Amino acid sequence: MSPAPPERGRSEQDEVTDAIREAALVAPQRGGHPDRAYAPYRSTALRSPSQPLVVAPASLLEQTAPVFGAKDVAATDADLTVHSTGEPLGERIVVTGRVLDRDGRPVRNQLVEVWQANASGRYAHDGDRHPAPLDPHFTGGGRCLTDDDGRYRFVTIKPGAYPWRNHHNAWRPAHIHFSLFGTAFTQRLVTQMYFPGDQLFALDPIFSSVTDEKAQQRLIARYDHDTTVAEWALGYQWDIVLDGPGATPPDPDEV
Repeated sequence: MSPAPPERGRSEQDEVTDAIREAALVAPQRGGHPDRAYAPYRSTALRSPSQPLVVAPASLLEQTAPVFGAKDVAATDADLTVHSTGEPLGERIVVTGRVLDRDGRPVRNQLVEVWQANASGRYAHDGDRHPAPLDPHFTGGGRCLTDDDGRYRFVTIKPGAYPWRNHHNAWRPAHIHFSLFGTAFTQRLVTQMYFPGDQLFALDPIFSSVTDEKAQQRLIARYDHDTTVAEWALGYQWDIVLDGPGATPPDPDEV
């Protein structure tokens, strides 16, 4: 049976917006963690388990084995604007913050990786068919290790919004993907950082899958004038908390 058409005078976006609001009213609050299946984010219906999870005991290797070596991270990896023969196009920014545990203690020597679209909203990836220009001077990937204060710092280009095929006229807010590996593969956190004041927040099912409003705010960086570099780049601060009641929510696909 085919789905019922939208009500007369209502767009598919109206239907998705209503679904987001309804999901926010009925979704359980799990410390800001999104549900594995979130109806407005349509692909989660195929990716989420339909049966109760079976928890297998982790092996010693899974609990203790590192997934990277510190020697693999170069100092220039944290500057996404210097890996080509020319300057990338767009608004240069500095994104920095601290990685903290649930008690506010710094997490040192943590591998932090980022990936993002360019200023036109396109990824340097064969699967991205968005008809926006690629930037030959911007690949969109970087990494660094946190210092003794738990701080990371990236220089990059502010990403653009881009369309996706979740529903008609769907656009993702500007965001940067973050991955933190911990000290073993089973500890990995994948999340997204957003920019303040984006008008697409209320229309985006991925952002809205975090149904706790306070947890949503923990995904949004804040503009910081002290981080801003005069005549060169705007600065943003964004802390990442790994666990506890103030934890940074993960991506819904990674829950």
